[in-house]
Amino acid sequence: MRPDLKRELDVQEFQSFYWLKEELQNFCRQNGMSASGSKIEITDRITAFLQTGEIQKPLKKRKSPTNEAILTDLNLDTVITENHRCSQTVRAFFKSEIPKFHFSTYIQNYFRENVGKTYRDVVNAWYEEQERKKDPLYKKQIGLQFEYNQFIRDYFADPKNKGNHREEAIRAWYEIKKLPGSNKYKG
Repeated sequence: MRPDLKRELDVQEFQSFYWLKEELQNFCRQNGMSASGSKIEITDRITAFLQTGEIQKPLKKRKSPTNEAILTDLNLDTVITENHRCSQTVRAFFKSEIPKFHFSTYIQNYFRENVGKTYRDVVNAWYEEQERKKDPLYKKQIGLQFEYNQFIRDYFADPKNKGNHREEAIRAWYEIKKLPGSNKYKG
């Protein structure tokens, strides 16, 4: 059975179970820690706290002083920088170039992995991805933090679950997340 998330919890036991982001944030608040950041960042912060008892501050992403100047004058030749942010300004620019644009996992990863390329390259990558989506075997990338979504996808990909309903997949998810270890679908 999954233990309660408490200060006394052994770090290995903590890492063996699935926790909702809300549970992690509540633990942080109860223990005087910052509850901000991604689920992965919060999990790392709690892991360090359980190991050492020390409270880590969230990692602040440095803003480049030139970043603001760049954001006010975006164009297809704008270069992706190391400190790139997927802001509303950037979204508005890409919507003006690609009417159905949104920040997909693929595009967010593209920004992260292609520092030095231009927004023109991002537009091309977007359209290439749209072409790949037309393939019936295409599967969207699921971010690591979305364990539930990956589990559900893998559950329905298993031929022995053919004809099962979403409720059955959700029940299977609730069972596996109570157990220690990986939350990946095992069939």
